[in-house]
Amino acid sequence: MAEQLYLECSAGISGDMLVAALLDAGADEAAVLAALESLPVQGFSVRMSRVAKQGLDACDFDVVLDAAHENHDHDMAYLHGHAHGVAASPAELGPGHAHGDGHPHGHGQGALCDGEEAAHDHGHGHAHGEGHPYGRPHPHGHAHGHHRAAGPSHCHEHRNLADVLAIVDGAAMADRARAIARRIFSILAEAEAKAHGRPVEQVHFHEVGAVDSIADIVAIAVAFDSLGIDEVVVPSLSEGRGTVRCQHGIIPVPVPAVVNIAQAHGLALSLLPVEGELVTPTGAAAVAALRTADALPERFTIKRVGLGAGKRDYATSGLLRALVIEGA
Repeated sequence: MAEQLYLECSAGISGDMLVAALLDAGADEAAVLAALESLPVQGFSVRMSRVAKQGLDACDFDVVLDAAHENHDHDMAYLHGHAHGVAASPAELGPGHAHGDGHPHGHGQGALCDGEEAAHDHGHGHAHGEGHPYGRPHPHGHAHGHHRAAGPSHCHEHRNLADVLAIVDGAAMADRARAIARRIFSILAEAEAKAHGRPVEQVHFHEVGAVDSIADIVAIAVAFDSLGIDEVVVPSLSEGRGTVRCQHGIIPVPVPAVVNIAQAHGLALSLLPVEGELVTPTGAAAVAALRTADALPERFTIKRVGLGAGKRDYATSGLLRALVIEGA
């Protein structure tokens, strides 16, 4: 029986978690790095490292933005309800106290409401050694990859879906990987368009958010393609509760884009008693694009295991597990 990929999303899923889990399960890192280096996009580098989550060794994949593209994803004061040093009122915070990612510029997964990026992406892990741009995760030492610089004008550019797909089409990747990346972006754009009541062609990915989402989605597509697996099992996505701050204010968790993706593609959600956003729109869109089944075989053997680390500390493992399995 052919191998299958089982994504165990008991702590949610985000773009960077999925890339890390796929790499840890044996995806071709060289192919991922080559694709990222070929992107005609400025303002980012990639850091891969080993981190400890709940005492377990896991892979961490981090898209690091330069100063011109920085999206304040690590600004915990803002994320928990403080903007520019001013505390938000309890009414503004809502019951969830804005535990997800959100900020004035927006995150990598959102389009119009760019703050709908979530709890795991592009934060700090606890590495055993220094991570490094465009290099293999090593327990010690670091590498010296380049950082794609950008001028100030890039911060104000917007890209629509056609622009993003043109970037994907110009990247160095296999045809199947390119088709996967295009599908993920299309699913994401459709969900955002529905959330904001606009046609898909009017959805614009802000430059600040689009840089890391392009990197994540291209990396997901190339990593998955390199595994040579066609069948993906995802029984359900575990999500948190409460609210999250986005560019336009306080919104509920699951965020609208995730709700729309789940509805359109029949994804089962399981709400945990956790205040925060565990499933990002990119994570949900990737599952919608890749999933072929929602139930595991009755008996199976495990061939390879990958652990991808999240970036935030919630009352969950903070890990996405990718198992390469074979029916027994």
